[in-house]
Amino acid sequence: MLESVIDAGRSYAGRAMADVEIVFSVSESPEGGYEANALGYSIHTQAESLDDLRAAVQDAVRCHFDEAERPSLIRLQVVRDEVIPA
Repeated sequence: MLESVIDAGRSYAGRAMADVEIVFSVSESPEGGYEANALGYSIHTQAESLDDLRAAVQDAVRCHFDEAERPSLIRLQVVRDEVIPA
C-alpha cells in the first residue's frame, strides 16, 4: 500500500521514512549571538542574530539530509536563561 500515513512524527508515502519535523534548541551564546542544536541529530550552528540563525539552521538541515529524507518543518525552541534575586 502506498497510502500516506503520519505516525509518531514520521511520514510514510511510498518512500523512505522521514521525520516531519526537526527541533532545535536555541540559546544565547556566551560569546554573543545565538547557538542552535538539533535534538536527536548532530546538527549545530550559530549566528549573530536570530534572523541569521534561521537561515543558518535551514542551510544546515539541507546539508545534513538527502532531499527524500529531509524534514518538512523546522521548530526552533528558544531557551532563555534568566537569573533573578530570591
